[in-house]
Amino acid sequence: MGIEPRGYVCGYCNNRVGPSLGFYSSNVPLAKIYLCSYCGNPTYFDYQSKQYPGAPFGNAVASVPADVDALYAEARSCMTVNSFTSAVLTCRKLLMHIAVEKGAPTGKSFLEYVEYLAQKNYVPPDGKGWVDYIRTKGNEANHEIKVMSAVDADDLITFLEMLLKFMYEFPAKVKPPAAPPAAPATK
Repeated sequence: MGIEPRGYVCGYCNNRVGPSLGFYSSNVPLAKIYLCSYCGNPTYFDYQSKQYPGAPFGNAVASVPADVDALYAEARSCMTVNSFTSAVLTCRKLLMHIAVEKGAPTGKSFLEYVEYLAQKNYVPPDGKGWVDYIRTKGNEANHEIKVMSAVDADDLITFLEMLLKFMYEFPAKVKPPAAPPAAPATK
């Protein structure tokens, strides 16, 4: 049926939509289900306007190896269900996978992987503090009885998005210039 239009990012197809078709409950508390005008899937909004399923946090990054991309997508998806501690732990694991993908040996400690990325200059200038922040938050989530917040997860995923763009997406877009042809040999 026709209902009041609502703009949102669909959690299924990741498109920004503004449907006016769906279902609603006139019971208190009020709830609405919208049908995505792009893919047709239902999205539920509860009485607090919380969206289910939510849209993945952050943005996709191009040219990322499959296992690294899968972990980044997992961290983003954790945000759609308010699994902030899981998102932080996944970000920690993601840094380990990035280090190994860039040549670090397997079986090292998390700290060794972070140091490897910094020593090999994969971390942008002034970015060591951010990697250290991920290490600290990851350690808190992993080794302490502590629940991570939306802000913690948001910060880590945002930094990792930029790191992935810096390490994979931008280098894939801008190829280094070809070497000039060799001068002919003189006799």
